[in-house]
Amino acid sequence: MTAPTIESEVRSYSRNWPVVFDHARGSRMVDRDGRAYLDFFAGAGALNYGHNHPVLKRALLDYLEQDGVAHSLDMLTAAKEEFLAEFAARVLVPRRLDYRVQFPGPTGTNSVEAALKLARKVTGRPTVVAFTGAFHGMSLGSLAVTGNAAKRAGAGVALGHTWRLPYDGFAGGEVSGLKLLDSMLADSSSGLDLPAAVVVETVQGEGGVNVAGPTWLADLAELCDRRGILLILDDIQMGCGRTGPFFSFEVAGITPDVVCLSKSISGYGLPMSLTLFRTELDVWQPGEHNGTFRGNNPAFVTATAALREFWSDGALEKQTQERALLFEENLGELADRHVGHVASARGRGLVWGLPFRDPAAARKAADTAFARGLLVETSGSYDEVVKLMPPLTATDGELAEGLDIVRHAVAAAVTT
Repeated sequence: MTAPTIESEVRSYSRNWPVVFDHARGSRMVDRDGRAYLDFFAGAGALNYGHNHPVLKRALLDYLEQDGVAHSLDMLTAAKEEFLAEFAARVLVPRRLDYRVQFPGPTGTNSVEAALKLARKVTGRPTVVAFTGAFHGMSLGSLAVTGNAAKRAGAGVALGHTWRLPYDGFAGGEVSGLKLLDSMLADSSSGLDLPAAVVVETVQGEGGVNVAGPTWLADLAELCDRRGILLILDDIQMGCGRTGPFFSFEVAGITPDVVCLSKSISGYGLPMSLTLFRTELDVWQPGEHNGTFRGNNPAFVTATAALREFWSDGALEKQTQERALLFEENLGELADRHVGHVASARGRGLVWGLPFRDPAAARKAADTAFARGLLVETSGSYDEVVKLMPPLTATDGELAEGLDIVRHAVAAAVTT
């Protein structure tokens, strides 16, 4: 049997990119026929530093060759100890973040589930506020705070204990979700009980690259603090430098109560996630929330190497912010050129979206890009947004090459 014959129908990316990839390095993946593809997908944000970065690879190979511990649940290991020391020194301390670090399991949805459970345990309240356009994972708790109807329908059971608000800019910005929430909480007859938490993304990647403004985020944080609601910041896809700073919320000058990290925290695409929370919120009993694969030591090793390689100074952050201007200019011009078909260009750092007025045109643009050797995905409520997420480590030439392919792909999609 061939792999497609026995693999479940649930597969998705392989349908849009029907080639067998054989190896990858930096910003390129190569299929088994030897054709190279420029990667502006970056593992859905899990490969911020590209494929098989040599410094990270060397650290991993050295660890494995020395018979380093691979699996350990939450036992004490040298690899975990070293990671925690580096994470504190290079991420938490410089930002004056008094967070405890929990290893909830290997994926982003594990981090979100832990955050939701902890918020409910701390407050004793069941309801969580989430936003239109949100995506937080595919397990039941995470699906309950996810907005996409198709993904929610897959649960097969009722998804409750969530109150939904308009995200920043929803409905053309005509509806203020924050004003609505504050007004509802101020009125004892509104029918809305005080929630345990609000969970939010600063940039909704799967939702269509919807960008929350810094002022909106600051207002949300102030509202939560004033009302005694915990603020959970889902930085799974936008953290680890994707928008410039290590955390995407830094631009707003806020300190969330809980932060969810995964995807690029391992630096190498190895499964790993963290749930960070203020020290006074650490009310867990030993083993109260656990998982067999919450101690992925090879991921600790590459994560430590990534922190040392990329977060010892501000060079990567500065470079990403400079490149954001390049993308804003080039994609803005492209949207203006095809204003009848492309609504705008929006993004932050090195995550950008081109929302098409016709979702079929977005799919055609992505398919044309693939035919020309570029990997991009679509996102949004109707998959109407072409989403660009190149590795942060891509060269200037690779970024120019990718943008050129995008220009040709958009033109082909809207003229045929």
